[in-house]
Amino acid sequence: MHILVTGSNGQLGSEIKEQSHLYPEYEFHFTDIDDLDITNEKAVNEYIEKHYIKCVINCAAYTNVDKAESEPKLANKINVLAVKYLAKACTKHNAKLIHISTDYVFDGKNFRPYRETDFTNPQSVYGKTKLEGEKIIEEFAKTAVIIRTSWLYSSYG
Repeated sequence: MHILVTGSNGQLGSEIKEQSHLYPEYEFHFTDIDDLDITNEKAVNEYIEKHYIKCVINCAAYTNVDKAESEPKLANKINVLAVKYLAKACTKHNAKLIHISTDYVFDGKNFRPYRETDFTNPQSVYGKTKLEGEKIIEEFAKTAVIIRTSWLYSSYG
């Protein structure tokens, strides 16, 4: 199976790349902005078709929480529009989508761990764009998984 990992130079993508040798039964395709502009719908479709991708792990995101407040259009372009293109392309090419989201879709006022069914209430541009990306996936992707992470740690950050 061919697996596309977007955002492969980021913290999570780099870790997946480092561990990919443990799964020789899969053919991984690691991309970053220089290899594939996921904000370009045509490029996304062409890449998925050309490389016979059957699973996309979307690690790409605008993740600078504070800077998103002053760059909402850029955050929206990467966290919403690009996600829409990936979701639509996955549906078109019968590929699964694994999307990495965030706990910033919540307001942080819970005194217990969040559940996937808890009410979302993002307090920042970053959280709002990530939640909108999740909703886009629910609308366009037939076989998708959304993983909401909190703080990531690895040898890359």
